Amino acid sequence: MSDTTLRRRRAISPGQWIGRALVALVLLVFTAFFILPIVWLVLAPTKSNSQLLLDGPFSFGSFEQLAANWDQLFAFGSGVFTTWIGNSVFYSFSALVITLIVSIPAGYALALIEFRGRRLLLVTTLIVMLIPNTALVLPIFLELSAVRLIGSPLAVILPFSFFPFGVYLTYIYFSTAVSRDLLNAARIDGAGELRVFGQVAMPLATPVIALVGFFSFVGNWNNYFLPFLVVGGQKIPVQVGLSNLLANVPAFNPTTATSIVIELPTLALATLLSVAPILIIFLFAQRFLVEGMTAGGTKE
Repeated sequence: MSDTTLRRRRAISPGQWIGRALVALVLLVFTAFFILPIVWLVLAPTKSNSQLLLDGPFSFGSFEQLAANWDQLFAFGSGVFTTWIGNSVFYSFSALVITLIVSIPAGYALALIEFRGRRLLLVTTLIVMLIPNTALVLPIFLELSAVRLIGSPLAVILPFSFFPFGVYLTYIYFSTAVSRDLLNAARIDGAGELRVFGQVAMPLATPVIALVGFFSFVGNWNNYFLPFLVVGGQKIPVQVGLSNLLANVPAFNPTTATSIVIELPTLALATLLSVAPILIIFLFAQRFLVEGMTAGGTKE
């Protein structure tokens, strides 16, 4: 060990060692608090109901039992779980397309175009963004009922498409990360505003498009309350469907009398499958997400 290393170690006082130990302990506790439930959830579908209750919480069951739980899940309601997943994909991606079509041009206009009412529109966007989604469920339900959309896929897709946070993110990005001189040079060369937006600004906005798209998709996919109120039957998404599965788990509902009883390991498998699309999209889009989060950190 070199003298320099020894001097550095001697320079650290006992108080600093205690502080570092406390920080490490707190981080370890929080890591265990968040990681251990995920590990349990991943291992639970590999067990039978009795193994889940009697064996060690972090023991592995068997691939045969995993297959049995898979068959039980997709046998429930004549394969209705597949329909729920398909509904969630349809609702989330349809709303995502509308969100991007609206949010990106809106953020661009608020950031780079001067027009009457611009400041009022920006302030309104910020205010609406701060309102909890649950506070908007009742007025949205009444609006959808007035136009007779309750029970229709549009009753889910249209409210999902309303994403003021995406407009604000795009506004911040275009305000800080896109050079106005570059856009002005395109205008001087004779490009109209639509061409400047489509051929100059949009290629530069790939990170924020990915960021807005990811946040919108995650919010839409995980939304439970609104779809629970506005659609039913075969049209519900998977998050609402999970509550139907929960109602057929004897451990949570001892009075269940359906022909197919869902056990806890099967419910855990359904939960994993319900979050799998988000994890897959995050893995493929994480480079763009990081760029989008950091692109507005410095002003050109």
